Amino acid sequence: ETFDATSVEAWRARVAGFAVVVHCDCATDEELVACGAACREAGAAFVAAEARGVFASCFCDFGPEWVVADPDGEPATSCLVSSITTAHPALVTVVDDQRHGLEKGDEVSFSSCVGMADALNDATFTVVSVSSPYAFEIDLDATGLEPYVSSGYATKVKKGVTLRHKDARTALDAPGEFLTSDFAKFERPASIHAGFRALRAWRRDHAAASSSGPRFPATVAEAREVLARCKAALGEGGASSSLDEKAVLALALGAWGELAPIAAFLGGVVGQEALKACTGKFVPVSQFFYFDAMEALPAARGLGDTATLADDGSFAPVGDRYDSYRVVFGERVAAALRAQTYFLVGAGAIGCEVLKNWALMGVGAAPEGHITVTDMDRIEKSNLSRQLLFRATDIGHAKSQCAARAVCDAADGLNPAMHIAALELRVGGETEDTFDDAFYAGLDGVCTALDNVDARLYVDSRCVFYGKPMLESGTLGTKGNTQVVVPGVTEPYSATRDPPEKSVPVCTLKNFPNRIEHTLQWARDWFEGAFKQSVDDVNTYLKHAQTKNNTAPAGAGGPGFDKLDALRRVKTALVDSRPVAFADCVAWARLQFQECFHDSIAQLLHNFPADQVTPSGAPFWSGAKRAPAPIVFDADDALHLAYVKAAARLRASNYGIFPTALDEADANVRAVVSAVHVPTFVPRDGVRISANDAEEKEAQEKAKAGHASSDDLSPDELDIQCAELLAALPSPASLAGFELAPCEFDKDDDAHMAFVAACSNLRARNYKIPEADVHQSRLIAGKIIPAIATTTALVAGLICLELVKLVTATLERTPPTLESLKCGFANLALPLFAFSEPRPPATTVAKIPGGRRQGDEWAWTVWDSIRIDDRPDMTLKELVDYFDDEFGLEVSMLSHGVSILFSSFAAAKARERMPMTLKTLVETVTKKPVLPNKKYLTLEVMLQDEDFEEVELPYAASSSSDSRCPRWTRGEVDDTFLRTDWVQTCGRGVFALRYERPVSPGSVAASARSLLSRRRGGGVGRRCLLLVAAPSCLFPDSFGARRTSSSQRPSSPSIVCVDV
Repeated sequence: ETFDATSVEAWRARVAGFAVVVHCDCATDEELVACGAACREAGAAFVAAEARGVFASCFCDFGPEWVVADPDGEPATSCLVSSITTAHPALVTVVDDQRHGLEKGDEVSFSSCVGMADALNDATFTVVSVSSPYAFEIDLDATGLEPYVSSGYATKVKKGVTLRHKDARTALDAPGEFLTSDFAKFERPASIHAGFRALRAWRRDHAAASSSGPRFPATVAEAREVLARCKAALGEGGASSSLDEKAVLALALGAWGELAPIAAFLGGVVGQEALKACTGKFVPVSQFFYFDAMEALPAARGLGDTATLADDGSFAPVGDRYDSYRVVFGERVAAALRAQTYFLVGAGAIGCEVLKNWALMGVGAAPEGHITVTDMDRIEKSNLSRQLLFRATDIGHAKSQCAARAVCDAADGLNPAMHIAALELRVGGETEDTFDDAFYAGLDGVCTALDNVDARLYVDSRCVFYGKPMLESGTLGTKGNTQVVVPGVTEPYSATRDPPEKSVPVCTLKNFPNRIEHTLQWARDWFEGAFKQSVDDVNTYLKHAQTKNNTAPAGAGGPGFDKLDALRRVKTALVDSRPVAFADCVAWARLQFQECFHDSIAQLLHNFPADQVTPSGAPFWSGAKRAPAPIVFDADDALHLAYVKAAARLRASNYGIFPTALDEADANVRAVVSAVHVPTFVPRDGVRISANDAEEKEAQEKAKAGHASSDDLSPDELDIQCAELLAALPSPASLAGFELAPCEFDKDDDAHMAFVAACSNLRARNYKIPEADVHQSRLIAGKIIPAIATTTALVAGLICLELVKLVTATLERTPPTLESLKCGFANLALPLFAFSEPRPPATTVAKIPGGRRQGDEWAWTVWDSIRIDDRPDMTLKELVDYFDDEFGLEVSMLSHGVSILFSSFAAAKARERMPMTLKTLVETVTKKPVLPNKKYLTLEVMLQDEDFEEVELPYAASSSSDSRCPRWTRGEVDDTFLRTDWVQTCGRGVFALRYERPVSPGSVAASARSLLSRRRGGGVGRRCLLLVAAPSCLFPDSFGARRTSSSQRPSSPSIVCVDV
């Protein structure tokens, strides 16, 4: 069928009935305009996407008036109101644990207010001014109203926005302001816009000469034609003079290439735009967005000097699946990608996207290439929505195994040539025997696809120790970030950390909640105590009762009242409330309801009545404290019944009771609870309840110290009560083979969440806190980090582009510059894209007070270390002497992990340990053997000078095995070796120098003098032996070096004896 892509009429039939149309890889401007016009007529949102080499383009036209219901997707800010003045305008002050985040003109609604209720509750007001982060004024005349008391919430009202988009024809000619992603490339989007138009025009004019449709420029001459069209379209003047010619040439030369990382990034952006068009949620791109990764192009592409740009055969396609990478990056980079050995930690949402990209890029597909992927998790049904390598048949299987099979399966894998080893191991201290020195030594880098900070920090520490680059990324809903870590060039991941998660005071959780998060945490803690901890206590007792003749539980080894509480729980579970049928579980649940939501609340109000005031005269129940109200059980209340049924089910599962459908029927449960005798509650005097967190903390400290118990019993009284409880327990013989089944909380277990949600909402009802449904409760209680396919695709694409840059830098034998690397942050909801260069590592300057390096100033970073190679037999005394001889510093403390190996304050132990080898010392102190495959022992050293001032140096790494592998250190690490690229000390007076560029004999002599001057007094004397390797390096007799090797081949070692 012949289709005229430039005809609006032809497009009308194709787009009819669709709400959104996504047009990919448009060939001409006329096609773009025609499709966009047809979409406008049909009332459909129009999204156009185009990926060419390292460039990407996105255009959105959602029509003349597009209403965005939720601009950012963030939950509405809600704060607990502390006070409201009776003035005009009324000043609202919120509690100081959360900023209100409001601005002048925002709208805010109120709920649950005690005092001013008629005027505030369910009403909406406008913010007329913002006094502080915790106070604002509203357009309310409160002069005649009753005073505000407490319990109110102020919630920001989210308002929709209306956007107006230009049609495609107008936007092409007058694009307006572009969505900026990188301020280092602030002016480039205009050039890329002109370049894309010129490229499409060139393709249109050359389509007739190609039987397969519009083709792309294939030579430098054709790329220059695109540039000429671009200049002609812009005309003479400012627009043409500001054109980035390199960008246009790079676009034209690489347009044929379709790169997986660029497609993944653009696919994430465009996929989210399509969702915005379908839902009206989030702000669409307005209207052109351009992205480029020109910094990833190799120097061999020749764009450094466009005047001398010429065709290079290494960038020509050869007809295989890697031609796109060959055309854009050249054969050397394409081949090097296939030879990479990488460690992928995590095979979840991001891990799957990374593996997909690597398969299309060919990473690890060469004979010498290899990928190791590890993930402990198993595939769950919920994973299928965003982890693209998994299918329904994979549910329950290991993520790493299924991901590897989907990528390299010989029958239907994405790239059967890839070499992947799939593991199910956690990356941590317990697996260092697998991920050991040899494992990391064989890697080119590490890519993390993790979902927690602790794991990232551990992997980061390994990369710092072994000097490996790390590619890091993460997502949170529509937000995503990437970070590239390069040894010696950038700061590590651990250099900057998010602030710790704000903890909720225990007193707030126990007695004074004011947010649904508090009640959910309380419900989770109650779940843990009732269905896990008490069951563990019983099982511990049963184990001891059957083996040690009725001794107390293992948990009773602490303070006496801990033992007493544990025994009480055991007696309750085995004697007082041991169920034999589901009806007993229902009765137990009914009594727990009474205790949790009525009796304990009544006791709290007895201690702190609703009208109580503080010593200062302020109401006790004010600010963050919300006065609760007891709940009277009602079997006809759905929430009450849901709690009883959920608690009874979990109790039954503990005891191995399996209820029938009839047992769980609402009518049967109502009948059981109606027959339960509930004792009338009478508040007790003398019960201590902490009124604030300071009192709670003091009570806990006393409890831990054993100075007080919940009953204030003396030690003798504790022993008597414990003996009485033990006597009341069943005999060991009667409990043979009996064991309870504990419930480990699982957010994905519907039975667990049914209880937690019901329990939380009942407590929320006690305190008049807005309740949450099961779905919201699951997100909060399970601490679920939302992950969507669009964001994961975007960050995976970005991180794979950084991999290309690292490979290119390795081939060019120069470390990547900070300017060429990009750390990214994106929020697809806004939309916002922010790219910046990573920060360099922080530098610590240490002035060396003595020894061979006396007077030196060593500027070191976290990437540096003091490595002592090939000395597995080094003793502690030799190490102490080393720091004295080399740096003139005294070792005041030496540690390995958490173990202190040496301390100058412990003189007796120090003398005893001095003759011990470091390996033996570590094994002795840690009481653990050093793994045979561990090459280095990491030692943290505290050093001080003769004035007892601490001098900070990097950690020390000593050989733990007799390994003769040479370890080169960068010359730039030490200013003494600035004239060399690499230096290795091979022995006293023998040094190996390696240069990566042609070097003059004078530089070699200067390095020799520098080496000798640093080591005077150390027995080196005035003569040293140099082993030198450098390209085009000659050693004539005239400069004072006597040549002892006649080999003059480039890069071959030459032995030179230098007399200074």
